[in-house]
Amino acid sequence: MRKYLGLIIALGAIFLIAMWAMNFYNGSVGLNEDVTKQWSNVENAYQLRADKTKNLVEIVKGAADFEKETLTDVVEARAKATSVNITPGDLSPEKIAAFQQAQDQFTGALSRLMVTVERYPELKAVKGFQDFQVQYEGMENRIGVERRKYNDVARDFNTRIKRFPGNLLAGMFGFEQKGYFEAQEGTENAPDISFK
Repeated sequence: MRKYLGLIIALGAIFLIAMWAMNFYNGSVGLNEDVTKQWSNVENAYQLRADKTKNLVEIVKGAADFEKETLTDVVEARAKATSVNITPGDLSPEKIAAFQQAQDQFTGALSRLMVTVERYPELKAVKGFQDFQVQYEGMENRIGVERRKYNDVARDFNTRIKRFPGNLLAGMFGFEQKGYFEAQEGTENAPDISFK
């Protein structure tokens, strides 16, 4: 009887460990899918902005004597931003940083375009441009919301695979840390405003 008791205890322990490993794996797969879904939402928000910007470029091209360099910068930044592709299976910190850098350059070029447009009252009066201005703020807000949501689900996933004892299984099951979006460089400093 003692011989069987030891065997039953050993089998029970193996069963509990197997159940825990299965629970960890299934939970991690669910969180990984949340990250993948949210990454898709981030890409969709950026793609919407890129698509709308293509229309803006056509509207601005129609403006007489518009600064071609500014427009060229936007076109090139858009092309670069849309060429950086990341698969949901490879959301490493390095890949996210490269994606973010391309998007930040696009954002900067768009911002410069919007500031430059202020000097062209005839362009500001064009209905298509007015529509874009209204949509632009909404698109930037949506991008910010989707990036925040992505960071939230990436944090949940990263926390799960880093905590003990799950970290013992994470590598074995192929779960790797996901990257985060970070604030643009210099945004930690308040702008210097002076009235003279």
